[in-house]
Amino acid sequence: MKAIITKYIPATDSKGSRIKATAEGVKSLSIPYPHELNFEEGHKLAASLLCERMEWKGELVSGGLPDQSGFAHCFIQ
Repeated sequence: MKAIITKYIPATDSKGSRIKATAEGVKSLSIPYPHELNFEEGHKLAASLLCERMEWKGELVSGGLPDQSGFAHCFIQ
């Protein structure tokens, strides 16, 4: 089973804020922070886009990480 971790990355001098989605064994994906969405919805979007790119199918369930740095997303079986 794959777990996707999403984390917020603050803006720098050269890049705007973004959300990075990672999963073991695949190339990570970063998206510009979607200001039109709330914090959790933005993280779900990044996880969904990584699933789409990898052609992973299924419904995701999400939960916050203990250190409040982002979210973990896992597939429901």
